[in-house]
Amino acid sequence: MISIHPKKTSVADLHQYLVGAIAPRPIAFVSTISASGKTNLAPYSFFNVFSSNPPILVFSSNRRVSDNTTKDTLQNIKDTGELVINVVNYGIVRQMAVTSIQYPEDISEFVKSGLTPIESELVKPARVKESPVQMECKLKEVITLGEDGGAGHLIICEIVQIHLDENILDDNGRINPHKIDLVGRMGRAYYVRASGEAIHTIYQPVNTLGIGYDQLPNSAKKSTVLSANNLGQLAGLSEAPSAADINTLKEDPYIQTLLRRPNPLATLHEYAQRELSKEQLGLAAKIVWFADTIKQEASVK
Repeated sequence: MISIHPKKTSVADLHQYLVGAIAPRPIAFVSTISASGKTNLAPYSFFNVFSSNPPILVFSSNRRVSDNTTKDTLQNIKDTGELVINVVNYGIVRQMAVTSIQYPEDISEFVKSGLTPIESELVKPARVKESPVQMECKLKEVITLGEDGGAGHLIICEIVQIHLDENILDDNGRINPHKIDLVGRMGRAYYVRASGEAIHTIYQPVNTLGIGYDQLPNSAKKSTVLSANNLGQLAGLSEAPSAADINTLKEDPYIQTLLRRPNPLATLHEYAQRELSKEQLGLAAKIVWFADTIKQEASVK
């Protein structure tokens, strides 16, 4: 591995290491209005939600590296204390990219991008009609992190109203990730579309103790078949299979077929891996622990 020392690396290079490694990042599509009434719309990917009660969003508007200037968004928020954070989905990602162009202050990014401003209910800045989620916010605090180019300003704001497109909701009223079809920012010009095959589920109970990696059979931990993620699935189990459960496999016809193959341990691990891919953790665990008994018997012989 190479080591990067921030103080010995140019800001431009350090920025690229950071945004390439800490990704994907959600995009805050921020709408503001100046003290004189001029609209502004700009994307920021140093962004996330930090509290549910109260509902707090935080994003950073960084000083430009090229000339150490700040952006209109920051000044508008300081002047008015209000903003709207819209989310960016795949349907508007290229229009969002247009708003990242540094237009003069008197030019509206709504006009240049073709996006539609609609009136907010509790704040003055407009919402983006095409965005599936629009969050009206009030400024709580701006924290300045530095005075040189690349330094951020943490803009901490509280959500006072949320608008959801009902078409992104499932039958239970929850946001469906495939319907909202969000886009995330990565390093350089790379983006990621968070829908379709990019989305998968990880069911891990957090209120019951998992057995942990240290309690897995040694033959599993040394397996040439089972991946680190497979072992993580098994480590998250609340309990290991019992001896009685393991013994039920001794009479299983398919298991007996696998035991007659040249490398039964690897073959059994391949079987367990297939079941893990289907989230059949109970069966997979029995196979893995059963395989360990075969390994132990072979070592005794």
